[in-house]
Amino acid sequence: MSRRRRRPIGLPLLGSVLAASAAAVLLLVTQPWSSGGSAPTAGQAGLGAASASAATSAAASSASPSSSASATAHVSPSASRTTASARASASPAGAAAAPAGYRAVTFVNDTSQTIWVGAGEQTPQPALSVTGWVLPAGRSLSITVPDKWNGRFWGRTGCSFDSSGSGHCQTGDCAGRLQCAQYGKIPATLAEFNLNSWHNLDFYDVSMVDGSNLPMYINIAKGATKDPISATGCSAAGCTKPVACPAALQIKAGGTVVGCESPCGVFGTDQYCCRGQWAARSACIPANWPVDYAAVFKTAEPFAYSYVDDDATSTFTCSGECSYRITFGLSP
Repeated sequence: MSRRRRRPIGLPLLGSVLAASAAAVLLLVTQPWSSGGSAPTAGQAGLGAASASAATSAAASSASPSSSASATAHVSPSASRTTASARASASPAGAAAAPAGYRAVTFVNDTSQTIWVGAGEQTPQPALSVTGWVLPAGRSLSITVPDKWNGRFWGRTGCSFDSSGSGHCQTGDCAGRLQCAQYGKIPATLAEFNLNSWHNLDFYDVSMVDGSNLPMYINIAKGATKDPISATGCSAAGCTKPVACPAALQIKAGGTVVGCESPCGVFGTDQYCCRGQWAARSACIPANWPVDYAAVFKTAEPFAYSYVDDDATSTFTCSGECSYRITFGLSP
């Protein structure tokens, strides 16, 4: 079970109650998993509580990386470049189409390992009929989600499932099921979305507040907003790099580092968790922590959440019924 110690971050919950509807799944992978499991229940740990004005100004702000802390290991595997055809299938020009009332979300695996994508929902009733997919290295797949959907996606690694969809993952595991009925175990890099949540704007972000298990960046595949992230995972503040994880935060499996957990998850103190006397935004300052571990994550992905109050450089918006591409991988 996930040991979440963070308060909800990243996406303002400003829209009306989201209507549930089944999502059509457009699978572009040759043999995706789709067996068994129930859809996530409502009321699990939510996304974001930032105000609309704060999130809007955050989206307009330019990101700036923090200074890097010393580190002893790289979490993310070296990314293998996908083939031209795989990249084309996930490009804006070749983005999967979505019927009226739905959005297309394309996952691209630009790493050298198989990834099992998981999904969790804040939407009050299950809106996705499938919540787990297998994504081989160098491949892509697309799904559709209903408009006004509120939820997250993450990648699981080191998984093994039987024909019933039962098994285990080294990182991001959701109670041993291929089809996730709850959020995954930390640490896991998250792609968070709140679609049409305020003034017809989507709010989205990459979050490493709970830690990181895979490099990730999000592109706008379709929409009226200019994409702040390049097709190779770079922002004005920098590109997607491996997390150089300090020994104190390393999560290992079989002696190999497979994840980098947040200092709140590891130490559980009020200061690292931004609670108690450090709960106020003005008091939650990573530079004043005993060790500025947030800088480790911000250096790796300058556009991603590195701690709970990292809104100004990490929350983005999109207008025009946007579709998205989520890439697991590093910048070339």
